[in-house]
Amino acid sequence: MTTITTPAAVTATPAAMPSVHRRALITWLAVYPTITLALALLGPEMGGLPVFVKTLILTVIVVPVSAYLLVPLLMKANQRLAVWARR
Repeated sequence: MTTITTPAAVTATPAAMPSVHRRALITWLAVYPTITLALALLGPEMGGLPVFVKTLILTVIVVPVSAYLLVPLLMKANQRLAVWARR
């Protein structure tokens, strides 16, 4: 007879995902300020470019910053807030 053991981290239940509405809010909280900042900084330099080029430039900046930096940070903050609120 073979006994299989697994680490506690693997068997622990993952933290509950926030609702789709909360995830949408978190995404918006990451994207809106990033777009606003990018437009404020780059808007004058992009003045004469066609709108599809402006959109390309903005999305090349905003999507990675939001997806890889801001949304994960906001999700962690949301999780900490949820734990704190349960106390």
